[in-house]
Amino acid sequence: MKFLHAADIHLDSPLSGLQSRADLPPDLLRDCTRRAFAAMIDLAIAEEVAFVIIAGDLYDGDWKDFSTGLFVAAQMKRLGRPCFLLRGNHDARSVITRDLALPANVFEFSTRTCQTHEVGGLSVVLHGHSFPNRAVPEDLTPGYPEPRRGWLNIGVLHTSGNDPGEHETYAPCDPGLLRLKGYDYWALGHIHRRQVLAERPWIVFPGNTQGRHIRETGAKGCSLVTVEEGQVVAVEHRAVDNLRWALLEVEAAEEAPLASRLAEAVGRALAEAEDRPVLARLLLTGEALPGLATDAERLAAECRNAAIEAGGTLFIEAVRLRTRPRRGLEAAALDPLRAAFEAGLADPARSAALLADLATLRAKVPAPAREALDLPQDAEGLARLGEEAWALAAAAIAAEQPG
Repeated sequence: MKFLHAADIHLDSPLSGLQSRADLPPDLLRDCTRRAFAAMIDLAIAEEVAFVIIAGDLYDGDWKDFSTGLFVAAQMKRLGRPCFLLRGNHDARSVITRDLALPANVFEFSTRTCQTHEVGGLSVVLHGHSFPNRAVPEDLTPGYPEPRRGWLNIGVLHTSGNDPGEHETYAPCDPGLLRLKGYDYWALGHIHRRQVLAERPWIVFPGNTQGRHIRETGAKGCSLVTVEEGQVVAVEHRAVDNLRWALLEVEAAEEAPLASRLAEAVGRALAEAEDRPVLARLLLTGEALPGLATDAERLAAECRNAAIEAGGTLFIEAVRLRTRPRRGLEAAALDPLRAAFEAGLADPARSAALLADLATLRAKVPAPAREALDLPQDAEGLARLGEEAWALAAAAIAAEQPG
């Protein structure tokens, strides 16, 4: 017996900031999350899974219209087997989704308490608690029941776990305590990077099904779970994304042609993308060669051309510099300037004020686009932004130097 575990589909979520790009084909961006969802359903049918679990954030907040819900209904009919749906923080803030009846094969977990669903014809029970509100600061797991003896017990939970990363904290829990619950599998959602926290029992974040910005690089998909004699024996990641994000880190140096280094990085990204088109960010390190700070368009075109030569499709989302001054530039001329720059960032009062200003700016951005922002939210992120800002300044100064 097999089942499919997915989460964080964010259906109809836009690829923020890219719709206005004239150099990107409209078909590249259109309906990305829908196509990934349809590919997930294709996988479920092809693998003849017994049921599907969606551990939160099927939607991305309120629908623009009912076409989103009608698309889900059509895909669920095509699935033709049970789908167990748990509401996450993005689902919980939706209002219109409550006005369209779910298909008969979709079973939604209660928002009031932890609810147990049996899978018809199988000794499998699923325990889950949907988010009643977007913000759930408390640990929901104490309300999950004891495992049912003689059955395969699956806990379904939308949670930040104890992750200290970029995701907002919702329904935090201790993975160590999940292991002690006695369930056979924990189907988690909310963290967009695939993580296997444990294997006895299995505690899995499958990641999201489609990357939507540069912080969501690599293969995106769901987990195919195989059960034999009442035991989980295999959990495989299966990619269903139709567009892959990548970071191209390329070193600039006078003794090596930059074009060949770009071509090598593009080739690696295309190979890892498994015949999918790629949206990439170019990060230049090494020496601040003349023209780098102002030649982003040419560099993007060179990457695009290298992809064409390799028989693939790749577009540059942005060009970023993290370079150092050229050897020909006197270090002593820049040392005092850099010291003053770094001292300003290191000052606790100044950095706190800057982070507060950035948080205010972030709050003014519409929610769908907020997750794609590169604005730092802590001292570590501010330091990374400072490195990039200094690289740009140093490159501009170096470009003005002779020789």
